[in-house]
This record gives sequence, structure tokens and C-alpha cells, in this order.
Amino acid sequence: MMLPPVWVRRLVIAPAVVVLSVALLATLPVWLILALAASPLVPGHLRVPRLVFLAIAYLIWDAAALVCLAALWLASGFGWKIRNPTFQRAHYVLTGWFLDALFWLARWSLHLSIDVVGTDPDTGMPGRPEVVVSRHAGPGDSFVLIHGLVNWFDREPRIVLKATLQWDPAVDILLNRLPNRFISPGHTRTVSLEQEISDLATGLDDNDAFVIFPEGGNFTPRRRTRAIAFLRAKGMEDMAVKAEGLRHVLPPKPGGLFTAIDAAPDAGVIFVAHTGLDRMITVRDVWRELPMDKQLVMRFWSVPPEEVPAGEEERVAWLYEWWARIDAWIEENRPQSRPLGTDWAARRTPAA
Repeated sequence: MMLPPVWVRRLVIAPAVVVLSVALLATLPVWLILALAASPLVPGHLRVPRLVFLAIAYLIWDAAALVCLAALWLASGFGWKIRNPTFQRAHYVLTGWFLDALFWLARWSLHLSIDVVGTDPDTGMPGRPEVVVSRHAGPGDSFVLIHGLVNWFDREPRIVLKATLQWDPAVDILLNRLPNRFISPGHTRTVSLEQEISDLATGLDDNDAFVIFPEGGNFTPRRRTRAIAFLRAKGMEDMAVKAEGLRHVLPPKPGGLFTAIDAAPDAGVIFVAHTGLDRMITVRDVWRELPMDKQLVMRFWSVPPEEVPAGEEERVAWLYEWWARIDAWIEENRPQSRPLGTDWAARRTPAA
């Protein structure tokens, strides 16, 4: 779906979200009563009220963020100083606050727990910039990862992410004010895209984290089949054979990641795997999965910069070896249900 122009997103969609959220908040008891009345007709423990509450709460969350962003825009002199370090830091703090609130909602309505295992951006070399390389399995994983980087590890992420996320007005405004890049899957001019990535990854300081999802999209069996066929059509038989051994991830696209590594040679590389929200990609998926009552497990592996191969062929082999490791880890840590009433938490356990 084509993204509306910026003026439509700022002057039409964003105000509409605020007005709608106020209306829904004023009539919230009515919606919840209707949802409770419909609940016995639908299988699952309070599935309808949970989904209605989550949808309304997310709209209110989005509207509150928009109001705060408008206040920062006014305080910066109608956007005049919005890019200076003080206001950039204020936007990262705001990001942390609202992600904390979002995960409180997840605890309350979805009974979601997060278990973090392995190393993290603070263990191997505190004060070192990092290139964070994550698998992609739905919008939920992106929120969890950025929440962790900002609120657990006090990092300031720079993110390469899909342009379609700009349909969400708060995400659109907030992330466009910070050093991030929105990309469209239809882009074929990789030179200009890689230049954007290089510019974004240049100049990382000690608390920055450059975040990239090298699969380029959420995993689905159909996308996996298409990606393998694409590699074969391009004559990359060795990579196609390796990709056929990956069951839970798409074959990684190395160009953007290697560009970021070259632009930030002093940065370590952190690989991130997770499982638990793999099937939460669309609204239909959310409906099917509720009640969730699941545990999301995240695994971090830290690679110091001196262990990153220098040659392109060696790097491709190295990346595919890591992707196979991530794929095997996902297979060993498939989502598990958890009892109702267990408190939500982010728990770190020793590396396995």
C-alpha cells in the first residue's frame, strides 16, 4: 500500500488519531461491556475484551506520544533546534518512557514474559558502539529489541526499518526526528541504499547501536521459497544450498550489514535471536494467538570487531554460519505457554 505524503500524515492522520483516541477513551466502558458480552461467543479466555482493550490502549498510547512530540516541537522553537543534542536526547528518553508503557500494557493484557539469555551490549566492551543484527519475525520483535536497547542497556539506536511503519503517526514522527532510515522493499538501486546505510552508521559514539534486520522482511515459508529461488536465479548456488538448510529464518542479505560494518570499523557486532512472537505479524495473527500467555526468549551473541572477517567471501560465509546458529537456536527454543497470573518480567539468565 502506497504511503501517503508527509503533509497528509502530519495534518490529517496524526490529528485523526488524537481525536479518535479521545472519543474511544470517553466511551471505553461501553466498548468493554460490549466486548465482555461477546466474549462467551468466541473461544479463548476473554479473547474479545483483551483485543478490544489492547487496540484502544494502543491508540491512546499513540495519541499521548503525539501530544508529547508536539510539545517537544514547540519547545525546540517550532522545530528550529529539534536536531540539536539536547532535543535528540529528549526524544530518546521519550522513546524509553513510551516503550515502558507499551510493555506494561503487554504484561497487563497479554501476560507476556521476556527472558533474556546470553551476552548483551554492556558485557563484552562497555562504552563500545555496536552493530545489532536481528532476525525479523513481526513488528512485535522490533518493539522488544528497541525497548531492550533503550531501557535495559541505555543505548541510542539508529535503525534501518520498513517505510510502511510510517503509517503509525507516532512512530513516523518520532523516528524521523532521530537518525534512522526508512526503506521500501521495492528499492533496487542498492548503491544509493547502501550509501544511506553508510551515512547512518558513520560516527557511532560509545552508547550508539546501529540496528539492522538483514532478512529484509518477516519470515514466512513462501518468502523463504522465493528467496532461495532468487539466489539460484542469480547463480548463487552455494548460498541457495545454505539457505535451504534454514528452517525458521530467511537467507540474510549481506549488502547493508557489510556496509554498516565498514562504516563503523570500531563497532562490535551483536547477533540477536528471539522466539515467541513469530506468528504475531498481522491483526488476524494477533486474533488467532490470543490469549497469548507466552514467554518471549531473546538470545544475544557478542562478536568483537577484531573477529569480523575482512574479505567479502569470508564475511558471507561468516554471516551464513551465524544465521545457521540462530536458526538452530530458534528450533531449540520454540514458544511455550505459561500459566495465567505469572508476572511479566525481563529476566536475564546465564548464557548457554
